[in-house]
Amino acid sequence: MTHYLKKNIPLQALHTFGVEAFAEYYFDIHTLEDLDTILRNYPEIPKPVLCLGGGSNIIFRQHYAGTVLAMRLMGISIIEETDDTVTVRCAAGEQWHSLVEWTVNQGWSGIENLALIPGTCGAAPIQNIGAYGMEIKETIIAVEWYDFASGQKNIFTNEQCHFEYRDSIFKKELANKGIITAITLQLSKKPDIRTSYADIRRILEEKHITEPTVRTIFDAVVEIRTRKLPDPKEYGNAGSFFKNPVISIEHFRHLQQSYPEIPHYPIDDITVKVPTGWLIEKAGWKGFRRGDIGVSPKQALVLINYGKAHTEEIIALSNDIVQDIQQRFSITLEREVSII
Repeated sequence: MTHYLKKNIPLQALHTFGVEAFAEYYFDIHTLEDLDTILRNYPEIPKPVLCLGGGSNIIFRQHYAGTVLAMRLMGISIIEETDDTVTVRCAAGEQWHSLVEWTVNQGWSGIENLALIPGTCGAAPIQNIGAYGMEIKETIIAVEWYDFASGQKNIFTNEQCHFEYRDSIFKKELANKGIITAITLQLSKKPDIRTSYADIRRILEEKHITEPTVRTIFDAVVEIRTRKLPDPKEYGNAGSFFKNPVISIEHFRHLQQSYPEIPHYPIDDITVKVPTGWLIEKAGWKGFRRGDIGVSPKQALVLINYGKAHTEEIIALSNDIVQDIQQRFSITLEREVSII
């Protein structure tokens, strides 16, 4: 057996939902030499292999019968700078919010609306993270990825990542077949201020800000997320548990007849996005609790662990919500969280 792997490592503190779980085998990747060790010995590593970042979009079952590889590579550097743009490379183990805050401190635009999203930079493209009218696919120009089977380093362009809403090639075809080691973003020195979401506009109005900057948008998003989302240090959660559904214009207009106040965000001429949090709250689930699992009283999109919730209890509650939303609104919710 590979001597460098740790055995029976508790995972409860390594994912934000905080469900009790153990990894049969575990390895921290702190350096490129650590990665070389994994690639050199990959054939003998117990399978399946799971790559773990900040653990903010995952819920473990009680035992992971395989190997967990935790990405801890660090470092942020400027690759290229012009009068209008700056290209930044970020190692996969860096915390996403730390990167956002650093770029905002420089006055650069492109990811300020993505403030306070939990997780690491390496995990960000997998999910194509997005919030408040912005997605990471808009700024990513390259993703560095090591293939486990061949040991080869690959660099994926934006187009090759096959980004979709909360999705990418790394979440589908390449899931757990390799590991992201770094991402490269191109940011703008000429801010593209996004205030399309009502929550952002409301904060700006409260503070009498008429000419928002990258910094004021960042601050507004941090304030909104702090108000709405429970702190994982207080109650275990994985942030948004479900994706926001995209439905047809016809379907939306039909719902609008019964619910004139239903919020929506146009995607194109034939589809609109509807906030899942509104659907769940309208159905009466906000604040609901069943034992140690419940729906956050602050944000209906978030399921929370009040103490010692088990994964099966989480799945059962999420299934009940999905079924109820389907019956009420003829909308099928999809989980954003991965259950392993």
